[in-house]
Amino acid sequence: QVQLAESGGGSVEAGGSLRLSCAASVLTYHGYCMGWFRQAPGKEREGVAAIDSDGNTKYADSVKGRFTISKNTLDLQMNSLKPEDTAMYYCAADPLLSAAGWVHPGDPWEGTEPVYRGQGTQVTVSS
Repeated sequence: QVQLAESGGGSVEAGGSLRLSCAASVLTYHGYCMGWFRQAPGKEREGVAAIDSDGNTKYADSVKGRFTISKNTLDLQMNSLKPEDTAMYYCAADPLLSAAGWVHPGDPWEGTEPVYRGQGTQVTVSS
């Protein structure tokens, strides 16, 4: 059983930065892909960044060059934030998904849920 808890969300103006943290009861990549996804009201869930069991990282095109996921802590550093980044952000772990699948356009879980996920932290970016 993996327990995940996010923190670090908040409100920021466009162009600002936030760092999200994910406290995991067991931090291991062995057999798991771990990372972040987000969901905004009325929008499809989107995989943002992921690390696979080999330590390879992948990012959604929408955040590439602005977001960085830490291989050691799963922290998500978000720079140059845009209003369209406003969403609830979740830390998750799933042994059935690859990092590429995690950030592929569309809902990575196609309506189902990741095997493990936290309760989420809200990020609001104002223009």
